[in-house]
Amino acid sequence: MRPWLRHAPAVLGVVLLIGAVYVVQREYRHLKLDDITAALHAIPTGARWHAAGFALLAYGVLTFYDRLGTLYAGQKVSYPRVAFASFCAYALAHNLGFAAVSGAAVRYRLYAHWGLTPMQIGKVIGFCSLTFGLGGMVLGGAILIGEPAAVPFFGGRVPDAALYATGGAMVAVVIGYVTLARAVGKIRLFGQMVELPGARMAILQVLLATVDVAVTAAIFYALLPAAPGLSFLRLLAVYLASYSAGLLASLPGGIGVFDGAMLLGLSPYLEAPQIVGAILIFRLYYYVIPLFLAGAMFAGNEVLLRSRDWLRPASQRGALPAVGRWSEPDFAVAAATGAVALCGAMLLSLGALAIRPDFSWLDRDIAVVAAEAGEFVPSLLGAALLVLAIGLAHRVTLAWGATVLMLLAGAAFTAARGDGPWVPGGLILATFVIAPYRRAFYRHARLLSGPLELSSAVPLLGLVVCVLTLAAFEKHVRGTLPGSWWQIVLSPKVPNSLRASVALSVLVGAIAIWRLIRPGRVAWTAWGSEARLRFAALGGDPPVRADGVVWGEADKAAIPFRRGGRVLLGLGDPAGADSDRVSAIWRLRDLAEQEGLHPAIHGTGPALLQVYADIGLAAFPLGADGLPLSEGEAPASGAARHYLVCRPDGDLALLLPLLAEMPGRRLEPTA
Repeated sequence: MRPWLRHAPAVLGVVLLIGAVYVVQREYRHLKLDDITAALHAIPTGARWHAAGFALLAYGVLTFYDRLGTLYAGQKVSYPRVAFASFCAYALAHNLGFAAVSGAAVRYRLYAHWGLTPMQIGKVIGFCSLTFGLGGMVLGGAILIGEPAAVPFFGGRVPDAALYATGGAMVAVVIGYVTLARAVGKIRLFGQMVELPGARMAILQVLLATVDVAVTAAIFYALLPAAPGLSFLRLLAVYLASYSAGLLASLPGGIGVFDGAMLLGLSPYLEAPQIVGAILIFRLYYYVIPLFLAGAMFAGNEVLLRSRDWLRPASQRGALPAVGRWSEPDFAVAAATGAVALCGAMLLSLGALAIRPDFSWLDRDIAVVAAEAGEFVPSLLGAALLVLAIGLAHRVTLAWGATVLMLLAGAAFTAARGDGPWVPGGLILATFVIAPYRRAFYRHARLLSGPLELSSAVPLLGLVVCVLTLAAFEKHVRGTLPGSWWQIVLSPKVPNSLRASVALSVLVGAIAIWRLIRPGRVAWTAWGSEARLRFAALGGDPPVRADGVVWGEADKAAIPFRRGGRVLLGLGDPAGADSDRVSAIWRLRDLAEQEGLHPAIHGTGPALLQVYADIGLAAFPLGADGLPLSEGEAPASGAARHYLVCRPDGDLALLLPLLAEMPGRRLEPTA
């Protein structure tokens, strides 16, 4: 089931997004842009200032997550540094979304430069994640016990006894955590010993997280007009349910899912334009403004660090700890994926706002053709961009090229429609974010990995058929609906056969795009006499035991590997030509991702630590016995000569049994 389970988060995100679109279309099909604008102007200035103050307070509370986390990790970091790391990490993580993107990378970069070890950074990250969960369980439990009817989607539909029991269980988990922290100190979780904080720190965690969630909900509450029956507790229940749905969707900022859930949950109390106006201001204060501030601050810090490095003598450059190196390829991919997904969602939502295109300035004949396409094209481009965002997350070159073309086409088309400067401007801005990072997208699409095969020809033909089919369907619904293909699918005014045909065409087209841009499979060679001889011919020392060997793109470098649990373990640095060694490392990482495993390499030297950092791996010094040194233990000969590079959040404990039974793991000093 592992290959299928790997795709479960993405499938869940798509399902939740489709559900959100359905809810918005069903409940608010008559929503107009003018009504939303009027609702925005109706929000009092005092309410905006109160919401801005709550947003500042919310991010201020989040800084204490990291403050307590560093103390728990045993490393005292000054509060200004902690606040800087916390704000950058949370502001970026809130917006970028997707499993490949999180605030953990920002914390690795900053805290490692300030002297924390990989294990300590892993403790800080785990502590912060747990703290947020505790706050959600406290408030969620209180709502389920105190006012179960306020819970959207479930209140009134699920028996109160079941809600009481769920709330009691959530509160019991929090009480149990504090009790264990006081009485035990350490617990075994998933086969690993986890050190719990003391009782005082555990109580501070609970209080801090509870205040954080309540203050964040207060931002939204301050922007809403007074409404009969809408208390802060009811708003808190709607916010918790909506935010949880957004997290499960793994979309940037929970876009679409969070908004749809808030619209549905607050619909008994307020008009739709009032809710949408509050959502827009909330996103501006809690997501957009912090994103630009954090991005500028983090970029400025990077420029400062690199300028200091450039001013050093050449012999001393690159002296920053290898684990602290910011993974530029990962950041570029994260930024591109998030920006493109947001653009796709924006184009999909244009139809919901009932924006009518204006092509009167064009030649009459051209205007007729453009107006006919203007109802359909933006939403189709939006759906295609969402699929391409998945290809970008997999670093596919073809996805990068197709995305740039579609963003430019979308900008030109929406500008011609007269949608205002913000839509084409956003698409052009996203193009500028993606275009400079061509080198970060290095994987060949399966379509271009070799001769055209049936597995690629069928999706290509299917995509052409879908485009032609949608073009033919458009004339049958022209003038009956404003906007998008998904509005046609959900509209009762359109015959069921036509609705099903449009839905099927879009679905098949999306699948065809993915089949065409998906990365080609990484080939590897089973370990045997032939592989051993080829590896030795490259200058490598063949290991006693291996499962296979992966080659660089030019077949001039190679890394043998073993599989152990959920880890694909490379055995030493790649052997072979320097020009192909880096590609061998990236292909090992891709092979691990292809098999649903985590990459790791044992026995690396210091020369390629930067490359390993670029694929998100932390370096742990090894002793002469080939095992990682314990925290605080120094290498016997001064600077470490060999390292184990792996993900620091759990993989190290999984690797220790595999390393202990590896034959010939004792390492000789390297020059």
